[in-house]
Amino acid sequence: HVQLVESGGGLVQPGGSLRLSCAASTSTYRDCLAWFRQAPGKEREGVAFFEPGGRTYYADSVQGRFTLSHDSAKNTLYLQMNSLKPEDSAMYYCATTPLYCSGNPTDYSSWGQGTQVTVS
Repeated sequence: HVQLVESGGGLVQPGGSLRLSCAASTSTYRDCLAWFRQAPGKEREGVAFFEPGGRTYYADSVQGRFTLSHDSAKNTLYLQMNSLKPEDSAMYYCATTPLYCSGNPTDYSSWGQGTQVTVS
């Protein structure tokens, strides 16, 4: 499996911004790349999805505030998070699947260790 390393989390005030990065150990050009998040006591939820070819999808809760981008030369996926809210606080995980993008975490075969985002 590809190895994924997330970075960029931290503490930010409401209304602030953060950019998360997910560096992959190998090319993932055939895979769906996704960001999930999980807050304490809650299920892991899909936040943003990057299909092969570049189409992106977002959860309704982050639509218009979060933006994905991908640097294929660096095998790195970015999540720009603007207008952050306290409810965005969670551990954010990067994941890949050779399947179609889905919001089901069990469809994803590779996961990073996570990066904590706290909005307060």
